[in-house]
Amino acid sequence: MRTKTKLTSAVLGAATAGAFALSTGGASGHGYTDLPVSRQKLCQNGTVANCGSIQWEPQSVEGPKGFPAAGPADGRLCNGGLSRFAQLSAPRTPSGAAWPTTRVTGGQSYTFRWQFTAMHATTDFRYYVTEPGWNQNHALSRSDLTLTPFLTVPYDGRRPPATLSHSGTLPSGLSGHHVILAVWTIADTGNAFYACSDVTF
Repeated sequence: MRTKTKLTSAVLGAATAGAFALSTGGASGHGYTDLPVSRQKLCQNGTVANCGSIQWEPQSVEGPKGFPAAGPADGRLCNGGLSRFAQLSAPRTPSGAAWPTTRVTGGQSYTFRWQFTAMHATTDFRYYVTEPGWNQNHALSRSDLTLTPFLTVPYDGRRPPATLSHSGTLPSGLSGHHVILAVWTIADTGNAFYACSDVTF
């Protein structure tokens, strides 16, 4: 009976710890995009001011995986569902200015780059982009995005190096301001990392 009680306690403790990790995004965080420059990187490097704690931990935007069927709720995609990083999901910067954009060209190859502070076993990297005519005046939602990724990079459970680049073709037929949502899916946890980059086609 004592063994059963200990086992039950251990299982409950592990479940509680897992729920805590999912709800908080973990203690240290682990990766972000800097090509095209993500909102969290713009906050970290001082291009955008008054972002709150994300400026010290741009790698920490970790939320539940399974996007688009699961994952963070609409309106919380850019901050991975973490309220402490809510500024990342706002349609404008904390000062009220538009988020700075990276100029890109549709139909051409682009090199995406991730920076990692912890190299997790990885399922894949997926990239989504907003549709023509998307609503720029509210926090990003699934209805704003083409929910089929324009680029998927399988990683087969491997661990990435500290910096990882890969290339893919940007969608054609887009113009003006769009958002690219990058999702790094972890193989051995229930989480993924999210990064929103503002671009001008």
